[in-house]
Amino acid sequence: MSDPKRDVVGIGNAIVDILVEVDDRFLEEQGLAKGTMALIDSGQALGLYRKLDDYIEQSGGSAANTMAGIASLGGSAGFIGRVRDDELGASFTRDIRNVGVEYTTPPATVGPSTGRCIVLVTPDGERTMQTYLGACAALSLEDLDEGMIATSAITYLEGYLWDPPEAKEAFLAAAAMAHGAGRKVALTLSDPFCVERHRKEFQNLADDHVDILFGNEGEILSLFETDDLEAALRNAGRSCELTAVTLGADGAMVVTGNDCRRVPTLPVKKVVDTTGAGDLFAAGFLYGTTHGASPVEAAKIGGICAAMVISQFGARPKEKLSDLI
Repeated sequence: MSDPKRDVVGIGNAIVDILVEVDDRFLEEQGLAKGTMALIDSGQALGLYRKLDDYIEQSGGSAANTMAGIASLGGSAGFIGRVRDDELGASFTRDIRNVGVEYTTPPATVGPSTGRCIVLVTPDGERTMQTYLGACAALSLEDLDEGMIATSAITYLEGYLWDPPEAKEAFLAAAAMAHGAGRKVALTLSDPFCVERHRKEFQNLADDHVDILFGNEGEILSLFETDDLEAALRNAGRSCELTAVTLGADGAMVVTGNDCRRVPTLPVKKVVDTTGAGDLFAAGFLYGTTHGASPVEAAKIGGICAAMVISQFGARPKEKLSDLI
């Protein structure tokens, strides 16, 4: 097996974020569950969009944010995700390439417009996301770059993308490509509601196709249908080679087989926006893993990245993460 050409390639939703600060009353008026992600159609997206003021538009998407974080750390990253040949699609393409991520997926010329995520941030820094997937939901086998997957040390799969049938097929094919080339496969569970929708399928993914599993406490508890974190971590240790579970202010847990270790979090003066915390933790963890760090050391790097991103507005790092480690 030859040495990989890049550290990680991410496969996920290519989305432009619409970030806006709101209060809890706004969420209640719209009937939104605080701190979660929900899929909406184009009409719902337009209706909510019209109720917003003073928003910020920037490229996002969970796996894309993670790849941007890896590039900011000085690592090499690629991304596979579908946009439309429209204004938002051009913005996404320009932004991800400008941060140093390899992105060559051709834009769709027909079908839905580029996906967007309305990120509603409350004063406590919590984010509630309403996502119109648009073009990215049509990701299929044709969009996969087997050469990029085979020459990346790790292929990172975004759980949010598991909803469309074509994307499921693409995920399984990508995992097979990576393993066929002797590489690793990582999966982020993305959201507790996402896990609830696909629990059995995610369990099968973890057992049969995934080497490195990422999730927060709520997601890992939901995956293994338990309220006992220790039991969930034991199950994770049996399912995957390596598991990293974020616990918010309580840090993270790293599981390798029967070994489970807690990694403390870094103090943060003020939480501005939790958008991207898990994405940037994964960026630091994957960067560390592909650069010889132990799982605990990789989790510490992830914690540094997560602490930085929740201290700013938006999910892409505004300063070089390589200066922080």
